[in-house]
Formats: sequence, C-alpha cells, structure tokens
Amino acid sequence: MKKSNYITRAGWDRLDKELKFLWKDERPRITRAVSEAAALGDRSENAEYIYGKKRLREIDRRVRFLMKRLDDLQIVYPEKQQEGKVYFGAWVTLLDEQDKEVTYRLVGPDEWDVKKGEISIDSPMARALLGKTVDDDVIVKTPEGERELLVVNIWY
Repeated sequence: MKKSNYITRAGWDRLDKELKFLWKDERPRITRAVSEAAALGDRSENAEYIYGKKRLREIDRRVRFLMKRLDDLQIVYPEKQQEGKVYFGAWVTLLDEQDKEVTYRLVGPDEWDVKKGEISIDSPMARALLGKTVDDDVIVKTPEGERELLVVNIWY
C-alpha cells in the first residue's frame, strides 16, 4: 500500500530539524573525523576511517530520503468543519470491550509513535475511525480478531 503524503505541522518540523542537523552538524563533523583518520595512514585497518565512511553513507542516504520526502509531504491543518468528526490530526478517545479507555491521534505515516498514542492514518485502526463521531461504534480488524470500540471523545 502506498503511504499517505499527509503530515502534521509538528511532524514536518521534526523531519526538517533532523535534515538540518544531519546536513549542517553531523555530516561536517563526521567528514572532519574521516579526514583526520585518513591522514593517519593505512586505511584498510583504520577503524575510525572505516566507521566514518560507513556513517557518511548512512547520513547521505537519510538526507536524500528526507529531502525527497519533505518535498512530497503536504501539511494538514485542522479545519473548523472537522469538529466533532474524526479526520487527520484528531485525538480520539475510545472505550474497549473491557471499559478501558485508550487515546490515539491520527498522524502521517512518517510521524507515528505508538508510545505517544500517535497512529498512522494508513493503519487499520485509523481507517476504521475516519468520519466517526462521538458515540459511534467502531469495528477494527486486528491480527487477534475483530475489536469493537466506542468513540467517547474527539478533539483537535
């Protein structure tokens, strides 16, 4: 499945900050370290040189990815007409079958973090929640089977 190109402002800012850090701080620092290690002579057994070159390749790969991805992403800001319904960027509190509350925020695929309660808009849970309102029942297919949840709160 193709990833959505949506992102919150905070998510875009995090990716942009990472790109700037890698390009302006980390890459020049590693480049200097590789140059210093290369000046020491035999590169074939020089761990600092070998590690530095490997790290530079990792940085360059991530920088290329971030530059391309940031160009493709579309920042989504909540709009007034979304109030009361679940759409991108919404925080949603759900009640499960055991009356346990859980809260999620629907975010882009580049910024989800389950520990923070942020789930990708492309996930089965988010797809099931889209367009729902408070007191709607939601049935989500999970690897463990179907889960029935009740929407108890929505906010942006």
